[in-house]
Amino acid sequence: MELTFAAPVAPVIPVAGSDALFPVHRIYCVGRNYAEHAKEMGGTGREAPFFFMKPADAILAVASGTTGKMPYPPMTKNLHHEVELVVAIGKSGRDIAVADAAQYIWGYAVGLDMTRRDLQSEAKQQGRPWCTGKGFDYSAPVGPLVPVAELSKVESAAIHLDVNGVARQHSEIHKMIWNVSEVIAQLSQFYTLQPGDLIFTGTPEGVAVVVRGDVLEASIGGVEPLKVEII
Repeated sequence: MELTFAAPVAPVIPVAGSDALFPVHRIYCVGRNYAEHAKEMGGTGREAPFFFMKPADAILAVASGTTGKMPYPPMTKNLHHEVELVVAIGKSGRDIAVADAAQYIWGYAVGLDMTRRDLQSEAKQQGRPWCTGKGFDYSAPVGPLVPVAELSKVESAAIHLDVNGVARQHSEIHKMIWNVSEVIAQLSQFYTLQPGDLIFTGTPEGVAVVVRGDVLEASIGGVEPLKVEII
């Protein structure tokens, strides 16, 4: 049996401090997982977070010490940044207990959930899916993954984003409504998690517009930083 065309190559993310590459299976995202961000998006604060997805090939993988180049996407005049802790899943599981969730984590990275906010807002108003607002090409820049064994106390770390050297977002991971283990447990009730899955765990307050030429620098304590230029 022959394929009608060459099978697509899986997107990969570099692993910090090595030549290893982490293949990406799926990208799950948590919406409104910080109370203050929920408020700035028109919510009441600590409502239950929810999930949406991006295509795996939305990844823009950025190696250590380099600047990723993200093309400004078409069909928008309101591109927003959202800095997030990214959790990489290392083994399959379903209906995972909160107490067992940590054993499914392969590592962590810092990522950006880039959003065509005008398209997302229009979809919300019309009761339609967010796909065009969230799942476009290069909409998921991610820095190198740090294996979980090399990183402790990530949930007490600060999360920060500068644009052109000016602070835009700053918070602490412990302010998430659902912590990492709770996110994994909740998500695994809907999907069988697989090795290579990434979970973008939500963004703190301070999301705002970026334009061509802007340089975004994202960091989480203990994780490799991420630098992206909008071109």
